[in-house]
Amino acid sequence: MRAVVIDGAGDVDVLSVRAVPRPVPKGREILVRVRASALNRADILQRQGRYPPPPGVPANIPGIEFAGEVAAAGPRGARFREGERVFGIAGGGGAHAEYLVIDERACASAPASLDWPDAGAIPEAFITAHDAMMTQAGVKRRERVVITAVGSGVGLAASQLAAAFDCPAFGVTRTADKLERAREYGIAGGMTLAEPGAALAEAVKEWSAGAQANVALDLVAGAWTEALLHTLASRGRLMLIGLLAGATTPLSLGIILRNRLTLRGTVLRSRSLTEKISATRAFARDVIPLLESGKVRAVTDSVFSLEDVREAHKRMESNETF
Repeated sequence: MRAVVIDGAGDVDVLSVRAVPRPVPKGREILVRVRASALNRADILQRQGRYPPPPGVPANIPGIEFAGEVAAAGPRGARFREGERVFGIAGGGGAHAEYLVIDERACASAPASLDWPDAGAIPEAFITAHDAMMTQAGVKRRERVVITAVGSGVGLAASQLAAAFDCPAFGVTRTADKLERAREYGIAGGMTLAEPGAALAEAVKEWSAGAQANVALDLVAGAWTEALLHTLASRGRLMLIGLLAGATTPLSLGIILRNRLTLRGTVLRSRSLTEKISATRAFARDVIPLLESGKVRAVTDSVFSLEDVREAHKRMESNETF
């Protein structure tokens, strides 16, 4: 089969597309003919040598989400029929290839209404957003949510889910055009902000008529984490999802104590199979009906062929994607 292969850490020149052995499903695994797989920041970091995949995952084939058809099943695989449409999160890599193997319990049935590019763009963004906001932060109806990097894949998924669950969302991004486009995906308010600071808390306070936010989704970290703490009401929850702005930051511990705030980190890639199965089941229960009804949808910036993977990486690294 053809697959994207990473030959050492570096820029896009370390990527190539070449023939590699096709994997064989074992136990409850299924072999999936991949029709689409989105590009994520994790793939960029893996190529740069900054985010190695977990044990047991192809070390040099990136790709952490997929959509495709079941091609075969392992000896104990019985959940899906051959040819059935499925999508999900790979075990930590391997999806930028024509085939992958994955435990059948970590897959969900892909709605027939979705074309392949849209289906391939859904799992990582929506499972991450749903798991962080609904499962871990436990957001309730009418609670207010602040979302940084609102023009990103996870940011746009979270915006739509917040709207679907009747939670007003305030989006933050660096550029006015991304903020304006994000309004189409459910945010009830927002602002452009190039650098974190007191202006963020002031804007959220004004937007919420002084009530502030109940949940904050931090997709960038660095100094943004500190700024987001000041947007939260008493017993607010901050979910740390990404580290694009830096992995360290000073924190106002006093505000965490006074307001009884919760700061919690989350990542899907390194979780156990049991946890990934649980997150996928919750996604199938709560999100797939919204996809089928059209209440939420994939947001695709660009579509590339497998052979143009270098150009896809360049596009993501430009930070111009929406």
